[in-house]
Amino acid sequence: MGKTEDRYMVPGLARGMEVLQAFSPARQSLSLTELASLLGTTRSALFRVTYTLARLGFLTHDMAGQRFSLGPSVLRLGYGFLAARGLVEAALPLLEGLRDATGWSAHLGVLEDRQVVYMLRLPAGPHGAGIVQVGSRLPAHATAMGRVLLAGLEEAALAGLYRDVAITAIGPRAPGSLAGLLAQARRDAKRGHVVHRGDFESGIASIAAPVRDAAGATLAAIALTAPLAEAGRPEALLPRLLDCALDFRAALGG
Repeated sequence: MGKTEDRYMVPGLARGMEVLQAFSPARQSLSLTELASLLGTTRSALFRVTYTLARLGFLTHDMAGQRFSLGPSVLRLGYGFLAARGLVEAALPLLEGLRDATGWSAHLGVLEDRQVVYMLRLPAGPHGAGIVQVGSRLPAHATAMGRVLLAGLEEAALAGLYRDVAITAIGPRAPGSLAGLLAQARRDAKRGHVVHRGDFESGIASIAAPVRDAAGATLAAIALTAPLAEAGRPEALLPRLLDCALDFRAALGG
């Protein structure tokens, strides 16, 4: 029986899923007209669907350009899927190896709304003291892993996430405005990693990098941290960190 004949199907929900699946790495931004053409329907038939998806955070709407892109709620679903498939289990041996090879504490985090959620923390002996534990939620715009995760968002999605909230400048270099946040994300995306030297947690150095899927989308972030007095140049650990991120991607099937 085809899906059009299935009496248990919810047509509106099915159409919403079709809208979300219309986006791809090659089509990251679409107008209502383009969506209607791709799905073989009319603008009026899609208006309420796109409006609902935007209100729920699954789409972001660029009012100036009248274009849509995927929103942060899609990412939260993706992270839930990855967690269900054993995101932490895949990360554990890799981050254990990274910690043992560097002598720095290793961490895994994902983005939820405007916070980075710490899913795994592997302290390195006496250097493991810090303010974060598994389950900790910290402001993404002010933390190394959070910045990596925000840099992986499309600019429209990032702007939509912070447009109606006050951005508190935490630390000497954290942005205090939406414009500053967007500029920071562009720099972080171009660099491909983030280094903190006591920026968020006084006396702690950290370096973070993204874990990407096969299409290049950021799935999670990994980081190394150590006392600032003993850290030296965190950038020296970047090759090991990036190698770990590539191994992680392969472990997830990317």
